[in-house]
Amino acid sequence: MLVTRDVRQSVDRSVAEVMSVAADLSRLPEWACGFASGAERVLRRPPEGETGPGRDVWIVDAPFGRVEAEFSIDIERGILDHDVTMPDGNVVHNRLRVEPRSSGSELVFTVPMQPGMTDEQWRADVQAVADDLRRLAALCESIRR
Repeated sequence: MLVTRDVRQSVDRSVAEVMSVAADLSRLPEWACGFASGAERVLRRPPEGETGPGRDVWIVDAPFGRVEAEFSIDIERGILDHDVTMPDGNVVHNRLRVEPRSSGSELVFTVPMQPGMTDEQWRADVQAVADDLRRLAALCESIRR
């Protein structure tokens, strides 16, 4: 069974205002320092023999190595989920939501405990996510309405 923890952060901005910042993936290094010190968008072509438009992915310089992140974004619903392919090939599914509140919105990131991860490593991962969400909230709140 997968163990997870939701990390929450209030933001004094609407879902639309938060998503205008969070969904601009070129800005990841500004707020997601625990995940991305650098990010570059690339188009992955379909495998040979297959047709289709290809996949839009981001190559991210993460503290745990260079990874590939594929985002599923729904701005209207406040969804910024992403699958991260780790250096060892494992894929980590990450759930990030921006939910409306009576005053502003709330960021909710579900942090999964990965197989083989110690409790200490998981606590550090949860803390890194909390720090990233605080930076995102501060960045959104610094933008004039």
